[in-house]
Amino acid sequence: MVKVLITGSNGQVGSCLVRQLQNCTHTEILAVDRTDLDITSKSDVSKIVDEFKPNIIINAAAHTAVDKAETEIDLSYAINRDGPLYLAQAAEKIGAALLHISTDYVFAGDKEGIYSEIDAVNPQGVYGSSKLAGEKAVIDACSRVIILRTAWVFGEEGSNFVKTMLRLGLQRDELGIVADQFGGPTYAGDIAAALIDIAEAINIQGEGFDSAKYGIYHFSGLPHTSWYGFAQTIFDKAEEQRVVKKVPLLKEIKTSDYPTPAKRPANSKLDTQKITETFGIQASDWQRALNKLSNY
Repeated sequence: MVKVLITGSNGQVGSCLVRQLQNCTHTEILAVDRTDLDITSKSDVSKIVDEFKPNIIINAAAHTAVDKAETEIDLSYAINRDGPLYLAQAAEKIGAALLHISTDYVFAGDKEGIYSEIDAVNPQGVYGSSKLAGEKAVIDACSRVIILRTAWVFGEEGSNFVKTMLRLGLQRDELGIVADQFGGPTYAGDIAAALIDIAEAINIQGEGFDSAKYGIYHFSGLPHTSWYGFAQTIFDKAEEQRVVKKVPLLKEIKTSDYPTPAKRPANSKLDTQKITETFGIQASDWQRALNKLSNY
């Protein structure tokens, strides 16, 4: 029996993890959200980990409000750095592995081509800086850590670009969509499946698991596209599935036309080759994930 502790269980990825794991007969899960566990409390984290004694901890909790993070600095670092640190320390104490989700925002986003795991990090805002601090904290505190960097996450739960497009498409005849930011949309269910595959590899191989496999991996969707291209596909799918009666006119705009408190990476393209070669995990098929838009 594998014991898995999931934090952030009501979020986009966390809810998918719970759904995919709850019927696994060989897995006992303890799924907690912030109402059940404040990961920014070291004593609370230590208590729940010591009592449950998980083999695997999957941290899907994060402060992901990118623009709010610019003013909610202390809160961002508490959730994105301190919480993961406490989970890592608790995991190390009992010999558990920690799987931790990070982000493309650790990069400046100004590179030509795709970002690999060894490219230099240079976050441009509080959110990215706090997530990078979390990466460093868990690596320093725990010997058995997998960090999964991802980007442009969407799913049935929570707030995301797909839901926003479908909502605005019902309200407006015309939408301006940013066309000069590029990345790989990533389905939350695919992130959950990737984390579960990694957890199973760690558990099955046990002490035989190659310690060199711990570290940082990129996982996101292919093909890469722009937000404008993503929106086009969403509405094409929505029209096919009759989720919308009328598709709004989409107009390409520049990042400068839509100013935000936090700077967005112009390039969020992540290289997923390492995770494929190491664990056999393929990039997220985000277009397939849009085939059931009625669930959003």
